[in-house]
Amino acid sequence: MNEREMLDRFLRTDPRDVGCTEAISVLHVYVDLIAAGRDAAGRYPGVAAHLAACGPCGDDFAGLLAAVTSEQAET
Repeated sequence: MNEREMLDRFLRTDPRDVGCTEAISVLHVYVDLIAAGRDAAGRYPGVAAHLAACGPCGDDFAGLLAAVTSEQAET
């Protein structure tokens, strides 16, 4: 990625994006809400914005959600 692409990506960042640290700190709550069928994005719009933009955090989210939902299916 060149400097122009990096700048363009930065400028397109959703202003609600809370960043990696904040998103990861509440990720378990966010996943539990989704697994329970609740509106996690409505309650945590900054986390939703971050997960849509950050590949690594999105991967962590997907993995945790898969673990939680497979646990629920087993019980």
